[in-house]
Amino acid sequence: MKDDLKLDMDAYLPLRDVVFNTLRDAILKGDLAPGERLMEMHLANQLGVSRTPIREAIRMLEQEGLAVTIPRRGAQVAHMSQKDLEDVLEVRDALDELAVKNACHCMTKDDFVELDEAMEKFKDAVSLGDVRTIVETDEAFHNVIYHAANNSKLESIVMNLKEQMYRFRYEYIKENADYLNLVLEHEALIAGLKKKDEEYVTDVMHKHLVNQMRGVRNAILKQEKNNEM
Repeated sequence: MKDDLKLDMDAYLPLRDVVFNTLRDAILKGDLAPGERLMEMHLANQLGVSRTPIREAIRMLEQEGLAVTIPRRGAQVAHMSQKDLEDVLEVRDALDELAVKNACHCMTKDDFVELDEAMEKFKDAVSLGDVRTIVETDEAFHNVIYHAANNSKLESIVMNLKEQMYRFRYEYIKENADYLNLVLEHEALIAGLKKKDEEYVTDVMHKHLVNQMRGVRNAILKQEKNNEM
């Protein structure tokens, strides 16, 4: 564990959320390694807070699949596994197919305006090269499509899954230097949706997810090799 973790006190958020964001970023960037223990007292002293927001933040990390609690050992940073990746993306693939098919027929002019705006923000993030911003704008882009699918149950399920998706999405973008391909995939989705071409957008969305699976699988294999060393 690095000893230079610092809270972003400029964020206008409850202390619990500020601590959570700090720990999540440390895990995603690798400053807190898989299997590393998350000791409440040590983290509280390091961040200059009480144990209560640390405890609450760890619970939030568990909900995102970033931490696990081991009996008699306490909380630790969760390992990513091939099985977790395959399970989450298999569900995501089915949901995405339904979302883009519905969106082909349900998207309004206002939805397309919102999608184009989300695309511009994604491009801006890519040009800056900041991984966290790219992840957040990528998520926002897809959320427009989920909302436009006009199925509240679908949108609710996707929102419940997004915490588990965040780490995989982050790892993919962190490991993928070819951001231009991500932009092209998003542009292809917009073009297909505007043409109301179900088969085309379903194929593009599936390939988009397959590329993500390959990228994260490589990150997991790299992580496993590092653990063996």
